[in-house]
Amino acid sequence: MSVNTLAWWLAWDPFPFILLNLCLSSLAAFQAPIIMMSQNRQAERDSQTAKYDYAVDRKAEREIQAIQQELAEIKSLLETKLAK
Repeated sequence: MSVNTLAWWLAWDPFPFILLNLCLSSLAAFQAPIIMMSQNRQAERDSQTAKYDYAVDRKAEREIQAIQQELAEIKSLLETKLAK
């Protein structure tokens, strides 16, 4: 930007800085697809991580249910032994 301001004093690129805007727009046009590709890759990784997390949560839920059933059986056995 300072080079462009120096050029403005030398009457090379006048005030609206059209050449500078062209350079920055071109740079943005080249960077945009690269940024979008990296965001898509990150979204795929996040999706895969979410699937793994869901599978782990389901397994933990099944294990908790099994433990609850075992505790209920132990409780019923204790109640029957104490009732005798």
